[in-house]
Amino acid sequence: MADLVVVVEDVLASTGAATDTGVAGQDLLSGQAVYLDSATGTIKKAVDTSAAAAAAIGITLHAAYADQPIAYIKAGGITLGCATAVGAVYGVTDTAGGISLISERAAGDYITILGIGSSITEIVLRINASGVAIA
Repeated sequence: MADLVVVVEDVLASTGAATDTGVAGQDLLSGQAVYLDSATGTIKKAVDTSAAAAAAIGITLHAAYADQPIAYIKAGGITLGCATAVGAVYGVTDTAGGISLISERAAGDYITILGIGSSITEIVLRINASGVAIA
């Protein structure tokens, strides 16, 4: 199965979700998994190819060009405008900003759990950046 096909105009944080802001280090779209680049202090698309880039801090709530402010959800419910599976575990993928089932990761991928499908349209974020790659 491929990455979730996020409908950018339908991305919405649930009431009570924990959000934060930062500065985009590259062009970002709504609904992308992101990490904090410690070298630049900016928010970039998470990708599972290194421990640092896989260490997601959240999912973007709107689009932003590089050097613009960006808001992201870091905990709580988020609707991505696409079908999700109840009880399924979602994480960072090898596509920059991508989100898909953790079960689809392969050898060499660094595992970051983003959250669990809580309904057919929502994921509850409980981020766990393990720093561990699949052997």
